[in-house]
Amino acid sequence: MKMKPYIIAEAGVNHNGNLGLALKMVEAAHAAGADCVKFQTFIAESGVSRYAEKAAYQKETCGEAESQLDMVKKLELPFPDFLKLKARCDELGIAFLSTPFDLESVAFLDTVGMPFWKVPSGEATNLPYLLAVARTRKPVVLSTGMCEMEEIRGAMDVLRGGGTPEITLLHCNTEYPTPYGDVNLRAMAAMRERFGVDVGYSDHTPGIEVPIAAAALGAVIIEKHFTLDRNMEGPDHKASLEPEELAAMVRAVRHIEAALGEGEKRVSPSEARNRDIARKSLTARRAIKKGEVFTEENLTVKRPGVGVSPMRWFEVLGTRAKRDFEEDERIEL
Repeated sequence: MKMKPYIIAEAGVNHNGNLGLALKMVEAAHAAGADCVKFQTFIAESGVSRYAEKAAYQKETCGEAESQLDMVKKLELPFPDFLKLKARCDELGIAFLSTPFDLESVAFLDTVGMPFWKVPSGEATNLPYLLAVARTRKPVVLSTGMCEMEEIRGAMDVLRGGGTPEITLLHCNTEYPTPYGDVNLRAMAAMRERFGVDVGYSDHTPGIEVPIAAAALGAVIIEKHFTLDRNMEGPDHKASLEPEELAAMVRAVRHIEAALGEGEKRVSPSEARNRDIARKSLTARRAIKKGEVFTEENLTVKRPGVGVSPMRWFEVLGTRAKRDFEEDERIEL
């Protein structure tokens, strides 16, 4: 994983269970400039009981008639489809990632060759799941939506104790879309300080402003849902970016990445040429005769800054001119 913002284009289940749409999403994520495209791998019956209710946003987007299990089953892709998605990612040169939601999916995805695990917020308190992920001894990116600090600590302890070599935390809010007032981006810094690990941000707000702000605050990973068409049926489309918006977010994050710099205040190459033009020099306020004493009445400060620095003002006052100076001529000592 890169230490600069690693951008995950979250396809999730926005393929609506259609491999053809999922493959198009791989191509769209690549075209947008994302580092990685991420899906979700699950066996519906293994992770959702028939008694599970939908979240409020799922009822709003998909209606209340069907159960959460019925909704999720329609979004499921069979395991072989993920091998085809991985192959397409390899062809294009974009990283493939998928989040498992059950133990069978963990076991399958461990054979696919992903660079790291992305543990979703809902599994942060799932001990058997965390142990299964940890036993693979791969790096883990852990989303922390709905978590208190001690729950994050508990998940990290399980992962580390089970063999996870590296953990990156993603600050997250799991409401779709997330109200701006609930984002709490400063929690990124709090988690970084508390746990001593790199921190990123998984975003569910409308638009691209908050991911850009997260990049400015030092997020090492930015994750954002996207869709081919926000008007499609499904639970997550409404809170997702369309391809052009995803590309705009990637460009903006890259600009922020470049703008953050190394942290040392210095003259940049681009502004060095403006230095003499914008700064000023000691200048004759009026004509000055050779031998005349320099005073506040006959000296001033004007551009350009190629002569004696105005910071030597008091050093020059009281000395004598070594030659005649015309009005506006730079003083020489």
